[in-house]
Amino acid sequence: MLGTRPDIAYAVTVMSQFAVNPSCKHLDKALYICCYLAGTPEYCLVYEGQSNKGLIAYTDSDWTADPIKHQSVTGFFFKLANSIISWQSHSQKTVALLSTEAEYMALSDCSHQAVWIKSIFDELGMSIGTVPIAEDNQGSIFISSNPVQEQRSKHIDIRYHYVCDCIEQKKVAIFFVDGVSNPADLFTKNLRETKFTTFRKQLGLVFYEDFTHHMTMTGSLAYASLNRDAVLSEGEC
Repeated sequence: MLGTRPDIAYAVTVMSQFAVNPSCKHLDKALYICCYLAGTPEYCLVYEGQSNKGLIAYTDSDWTADPIKHQSVTGFFFKLANSIISWQSHSQKTVALLSTEAEYMALSDCSHQAVWIKSIFDELGMSIGTVPIAEDNQGSIFISSNPVQEQRSKHIDIRYHYVCDCIEQKKVAIFFVDGVSNPADLFTKNLRETKFTTFRKQLGLVFYEDFTHHMTMTGSLAYASLNRDAVLSEGEC
């Protein structure tokens, strides 16, 4: 299910932590997810090949989201043709002392995935350029672009500095996006309904009937345009 419904990725990831010994409360929450899926069976991922939308990534983290282990949550996804193609939502392996550190670790994990996706395109003979990654934390962007040892970054595990190497080799490029407009929030925390539905649509996950109606209208307009051009051509002759 996670392969076609990225909107439940965070919820399923959280619930899976209690799969060994779930309580009645956990089972009730799991039923909420099932009810949500039962109520949205017509939603599908729509890829718009004519949109000319290239590869782009969004990343975010929720600092100390786990109230038990105090670990932060990493969430990121990649879009191509205006729809999501790859995503992850998981707890970070180490405890982040600052929110900037948590964002920096999420940024590094996202860059790992970006390089892997680039390698797939290279094997297919379709080389792509620098992958843009949207991040909503200015501190993590500064550290990744200026890899200097300072008090807030010298204790970070060395493997998370991989993103600095990716930036230097122009494999990825980091740019800022406002936190309230970052759809990667969907993979790091529970959201209110309005924000959830807005970000869900930005993933390319839409109601199938709305999509078919849109395509029907688009096709009708295109057909009308062709007929008009044909009539004009006949008139000119």
